[in-house]
Amino acid sequence: MTRPARVSPDRILAAAALEFSERGYAGARVDRIARRAKVNKAMLYYHFSSKQGLYRTLLRQTFGAVAIDLERIAVSGLAPADMLDQAIAALATFIATHTYFPSIMLREVADGGLHLDADTLGALASVPTAFGAILEPGIRQGVFRPMHPVAAYFTTIAPILMFVASTPVRKQLSRRRLMPAAVPLLTPETFLEDLTESLQRAFAAPVTT
Repeated sequence: MTRPARVSPDRILAAAALEFSERGYAGARVDRIARRAKVNKAMLYYHFSSKQGLYRTLLRQTFGAVAIDLERIAVSGLAPADMLDQAIAALATFIATHTYFPSIMLREVADGGLHLDADTLGALASVPTAFGAILEPGIRQGVFRPMHPVAAYFTTIAPILMFVASTPVRKQLSRRRLMPAAVPLLTPETFLEDLTESLQRAFAAPVTT
């Protein structure tokens, strides 16, 4: 049997990310992913055995990349407040540059994690684990209050996901001038600045007198 010419699996993953973000897992079709990637289905199945395998690989790579970014910050040796600033910025930058991620994650949450296997869940768990490692020195030093790492992670990631996912809605509000004139346009820079300040205050250890 003739082996099909090799094509980078990254090209297929990039096409899959768009398809899954636009149509969800159930609505995504392998033939459309192949057309987006400009490959035939045989090539797609050569790299990924199924739609399920393609989806899980995409999520595992995404979670893994986020965890690596956070792990680098955790071992940076910076002051706790600076590490938190960098962690928030890293999450915001990653999600802003991987615009497929909020849609896929929100759909998967709505489906109750139906399409996640043990390996994918393990990759997912590595993200709050890495975030917790960033906070741990600050908690130990009394800079941050004691908190559950998963709760702290969700407190951080949820507004970022919603901000990016709501971009089309916010654009419509702005285009149709439905927001009060006194409310300025919320830019990504303003959002990140406000979020960072809010989280620093939320995570800070109480001042004792």
